[in-house]
Amino acid sequence: MRCQSGVEKASRTRASFSRRVLNGLLLCSGDMEHLDKYMKDKSFVLQLVVCGLRAVTRVILANNPLSGGLILAALYWASPWQGLLGTLGVLASTLTAVITGQDSAEVAGGLHGFNGMLVSLLMGEFSSAGDWYWWLLLPVFLGSATCVFLFSGLSSFLDRWDLPAAVFPFNIIIILYLLCTGPEHPYFPHHSVKPPGALEPNATELIALQVIRGIPLGVGQIFACGDLGPSLLILGAVFLYSPLLAVHALLGSAVGTLTGLSMAVRHESLYSGLSGFNGALGCMTVGGLFFTFSLWTHLFAIASAFFSAYADIALSNLMGTVGLPASSWAATLVATLMLLLTGSLAAYRIPIGQVRAPERNLRSRSQWEAGNTEERESTDV
Repeated sequence: MRCQSGVEKASRTRASFSRRVLNGLLLCSGDMEHLDKYMKDKSFVLQLVVCGLRAVTRVILANNPLSGGLILAALYWASPWQGLLGTLGVLASTLTAVITGQDSAEVAGGLHGFNGMLVSLLMGEFSSAGDWYWWLLLPVFLGSATCVFLFSGLSSFLDRWDLPAAVFPFNIIIILYLLCTGPEHPYFPHHSVKPPGALEPNATELIALQVIRGIPLGVGQIFACGDLGPSLLILGAVFLYSPLLAVHALLGSAVGTLTGLSMAVRHESLYSGLSGFNGALGCMTVGGLFFTFSLWTHLFAIASAFFSAYADIALSNLMGTVGLPASSWAATLVATLMLLLTGSLAAYRIPIGQVRAPERNLRSRSQWEAGNTEERESTDV
């Protein structure tokens, strides 16, 4: 009897421990809205750290400060210089939003930080002056701060159609910066970009393993990260926020890679993940984030990934003729078009102000159909 009682007690202890672990994981996943209540009476510096980490995840369509910490760690792992630039970009744009009196809920949610981070990361990625070139901090600060004004203005314009400003500010600023400087600029030189469809002299045979490796790299390339380990950590950070979103990120990158193969793009584009990142973004947008997840929207997500990847190849070939990157223009434009669609897909559309983690969007669909108009924080591409 004592033995049986001991076994039952151990079993109850294990079950209780498992429940606590599961509850802890649930608290750390999704949007972590409970953290916002806790942070209200905390110091400005601590609030700035949390909203900065949320801004980091906004780049990849998530909204979780713990995921932001993992992504930032991945960037420092891949390149301390790039990690520093990304951190400074987030801080510059977030502080600019605070100084200029932008909406406090938007600032706290990281909506004014992610474009600045992307601008700073791409400036560092394209710079041909090498790492630790301190003069680059000048355009990093100015470009990141300018994103706030573009985001605010575009949001006011696009709100009438219930559309997010997304990464339009980043795409505009980085193109203007590269056009203003140039490969031979005395202070801010940058690399010229080759079109993905350019013919390769002495091209070698395609290596299947390298192509497969490029699929997770496509997720990392959303942050201009081309290393496998950090890219897997970024994917893990997305999985912490939403397993459904992580699956669509990987699926979209695979679709983008397949699209690149069908268009015979340069091998380097396939190996580095550059063929996949626009497909990943296009797939995530429709696959549960701005649309309630279902078999129908899942198929549309795959179609969006193909559309984004083909558009990226076309735009990259066009802009590559003058040495410029297409950045994420393809995914941004395709996502905007998807959000404007009417018909059967529109029935699954989630209002911008009610977007949450895909799993919560799925649970809350009945509330939206009932016309629940409670004001909530928006989530941008």
